[in-house]
Amino acid sequence: MNADPQPQRSRLLPKPTLRLRLTLVYGAIFFLAGLTLLGVTYFLFDQQLNRFFDDRYASEPGKMKQLFVVKDGVRLGGEAAVAWLREQEEEVRVAASTSLLAQGAIALVLVGAGSAGLGWVVAGRVLAPLHRVTDTARRIAAAPIAERGLSERIALRGPADEVKDLADTFDTMVERLDHSFDGQRRFVANASHELRTPLTLNRALVELAMHRRTASSDVKELGESLLEINARHERLISGLLLLARSEQEIADRSPVDLGDVVAHVARQSAADAAEAKVTVYEVIAPAPTTGDALLLERLVHNLVENGIRYNVDDGTGWVRVVSRTVSGDRVEVEVSNTGPDVPPYDVPLLFKPFHRLAAERTVTAKSAGLGLSIVRSLAMAHGGDVRARPREGGGLIVAASLPRERGWATDPAS
Repeated sequence: MNADPQPQRSRLLPKPTLRLRLTLVYGAIFFLAGLTLLGVTYFLFDQQLNRFFDDRYASEPGKMKQLFVVKDGVRLGGEAAVAWLREQEEEVRVAASTSLLAQGAIALVLVGAGSAGLGWVVAGRVLAPLHRVTDTARRIAAAPIAERGLSERIALRGPADEVKDLADTFDTMVERLDHSFDGQRRFVANASHELRTPLTLNRALVELAMHRRTASSDVKELGESLLEINARHERLISGLLLLARSEQEIADRSPVDLGDVVAHVARQSAADAAEAKVTVYEVIAPAPTTGDALLLERLVHNLVENGIRYNVDDGTGWVRVVSRTVSGDRVEVEVSNTGPDVPPYDVPLLFKPFHRLAAERTVTAKSAGLGLSIVRSLAMAHGGDVRARPREGGGLIVAASLPRERGWATDPAS
């Protein structure tokens, strides 16, 4: 059964804009009004011409009007003169009507074209505030982090009409959203700070109980479990604090080479990789960018840590970390690893907070489910982005792309 091509064809056709539709409406109304005016003018002209001709044959009461005409030297009178005059009147009527309709139609077309152009200009002026509203909404929607674009305002000036009411309502809505997101960020940051104190106190009390000389083996074993749980809660709170911080644009930037960051993180992760029986490979090339060095180190560390944690445990696992310049204005850190198969439809979920690649117990899991969420937020805070795809044979390939530092000299001799 063949599919109907009509819906597909209609989707390919460009949709007429509101400005074009208004122009067509203005032009159609003008042409209708012009045609009506031309028709009324023709009707009145024909009536007036008929009345003028009829008055030539009317006579006063009690008198009879005699008509005599000379045609080609021959004198005509009576019915012959009237017939000849009727022929002349009909020729005049046809010529006048044709001239009126032809010239009126030409004038209507010319003036109609001018009115359509004027309607196009007027429609553009009328819709200019709506375009401003649309452009502002598009910039907010295109912001890398949703709440970062909420500082935009239309601030439309002009008379208090429907368009200005729409712009003011939009500004009010965006302002409330901005306050809401700002309050959410401050709440997460403040809550994380407040929760650190009791966790630190708990860790100190547990360690004190474990290291007492009278502590039994059961107490020490319980203390180790409590310390592991406490450490996970500390990592969770640190991740929330970092996530709240990373969702703000980095204002204080300094030059950073991602190649140096990759080398440093690889050395730091060597012990964890050896414990997990995973080999870390480095492919380091200059990748100059700007930003906060500590936050960029955390970005790379989370990627490498994620690659080590979600890997195979038979001693054949590996993690490959690459830093490079991918184009004239972009640099990239790419981390690939062996590991379990990742369904393509599950990849976007990995960047959501508290989502884990595999099922883990909430209390004992080492991962808080914030690693890749923090990576994405840190990349966006530096004007970059993150993309991921499943690796053939199992595992994942995650690449963080950042803006390249233009003034960086990659050649030492330069």
